[in-house]
Amino acid sequence: MSYTAPLADMRFALRDVLDFDAHYASLTGADDADPDTVDAILEEGGRFASEVLADLNAVGDSEGCTRHEDGTVTTPTGFKEAYEQYVEGGWPSMTQSVEHGGQGLPESLGTILSEMNGTANWAWSMYPGLSHGAMKTIAAHGSDEQRDVWLGKLVSGEWTGTMCLTESHCGTDLGLLKTRAEPSDDGSYRITGQKIFISAGEHDMAGNIVHIVLARLPDAPAGTRGISLFIVPRNLLADDGSVAERNAMSCGSIEHKMGIHGNATCVLNFDGAKAWLIGPPNRGLNCMFTFMNTARIGTALQGLAHAERAFQGSLAYARDRLQMRSLSGAVEPEKAADPIIVHPDVRRMLLTQKALAEGGRLFLYYCAQQVDLAHDAADDKRREQAEQELAFLTPIAKAFLTETGFEAANLGLQCLGGHGYVAEWGMEQNVRDARIATIYEGTTGIQALDLLGRKVLASRGQILGSVTRHIDDFCKTHADEPRLQRFVRPLAQHVAQWQDLTARIGMAALQDREEAGAASVDYLMFSGYVVLAWFHARAAAEAERQLAAGVGNAAFLTAKRFTARFYFERLLPRTRAHAATMLSGADNLMDLDDAHFAF
Repeated sequence: MSYTAPLADMRFALRDVLDFDAHYASLTGADDADPDTVDAILEEGGRFASEVLADLNAVGDSEGCTRHEDGTVTTPTGFKEAYEQYVEGGWPSMTQSVEHGGQGLPESLGTILSEMNGTANWAWSMYPGLSHGAMKTIAAHGSDEQRDVWLGKLVSGEWTGTMCLTESHCGTDLGLLKTRAEPSDDGSYRITGQKIFISAGEHDMAGNIVHIVLARLPDAPAGTRGISLFIVPRNLLADDGSVAERNAMSCGSIEHKMGIHGNATCVLNFDGAKAWLIGPPNRGLNCMFTFMNTARIGTALQGLAHAERAFQGSLAYARDRLQMRSLSGAVEPEKAADPIIVHPDVRRMLLTQKALAEGGRLFLYYCAQQVDLAHDAADDKRREQAEQELAFLTPIAKAFLTETGFEAANLGLQCLGGHGYVAEWGMEQNVRDARIATIYEGTTGIQALDLLGRKVLASRGQILGSVTRHIDDFCKTHADEPRLQRFVRPLAQHVAQWQDLTARIGMAALQDREEAGAASVDYLMFSGYVVLAWFHARAAAEAERQLAAGVGNAAFLTAKRFTARFYFERLLPRTRAHAATMLSGADNLMDLDDAHFAF
């Protein structure tokens, strides 16, 4: 299955809707992110993704990774060579600090590159993708010496990184983890324990792997307050900084997974492995959130990737596949049947994929803007605003875009009928690869609790208000434009309903805390549909502006306007069911005795 980077839509999102040119001009130290540089990244990144990575996607799925008796792992054919090209092209260093050998470009450009790589080949993209979180964690919390030792080779891509959180008995509840860290006389530590589900935990693509590991010190308090964070390299270093003997750790096995077979998801055994503490003792979980928040945006991107891949594959098929006649009469009478794209239900599935992919792209690029601003805005107040907004939007992006990405992947398969279910078209792989995204980095339920409990109710709706004010401003700006009323009016109504639902759930939760948990997933999905409606309305407004001015590609802009209409009339009404469900109360979930679930 081929992939072509949707450069026209990417440029429309970046330049026309979100005005990234002005955004980059407003940042400190982003002078090199000029329009020509951004265009070069889009063009060359798209070429690498489509010509190098896309062809390896099916290879990775069919071959998988091979673990050898000594605990080493070989990646699928072509993966290592593709990574070498990636490093030679300077891509790993693009958004990293100049101080450590990077190019110093804004982080949002890395999001754009990751979208293309991930859509072409999600399993491959995870190898370099996880390194970004490791670099951020060391840069933010490591000592000067640790940054000097580890960041240079991570930035260049010569080494890769991972995060090691989960253990078989604890899952998301990291307070239960048992991996221990014993201090050594030389100031280092010895890590002993087992971590599971470690993506890219062992491979042959880079000279070393730098693991960021959670563990407990001997005198640590119980629960999450007693977790510390450590650097644990696969290979130790010689005095000159070169890679030396392997550390006392190994890959015990590779998980047998439903999808993303091309990425080695490992069980890692630490047998007194040498390690170095990052940050203060017993504050490891706080430091690890630097990595986890990066990974959550990356996982949200996975939802977009699978939606885009499904759309491209099913659209190409629907244009070529001949089956039945249009209900209103033959569209191509010279052929034995009409292409299935003429049938309403096929168009429903295609437009759903298109709306979710294009709306999700705008949503993620907006989040990427907030990341830039949180780091490099010109004043403290703007940085603080961006951090607050990003904290609110991240759980929505992670959960909503992965849920809808999986929906789109399923619709892509459905468009192909029986052909979608067999391997040769690549659609069934897309479904299998997409399934994990709603689970790792915090399930949809965990993200929903974070959104409603920690972000909305704990702030008494203040963080929600910082986002709804943006939407209200948009609605007021376009209130008198007749051609936008089909978007502006329902959007304003949904924002008012969003605020009302928040207040009602908050009041119910004061009486019974289970009410928040019972409402949380529907609340998150409601929030996601409203946020995506905002971005589709913004896209429609920009399309109308260009059409009125007689500029741009009229066919492309007309499709934008139509896609927004489809979203508002066919997908946004799903919020009614979510509203009714979240207000139905916790009783219909909690009143059944546990013993009565089955007999």
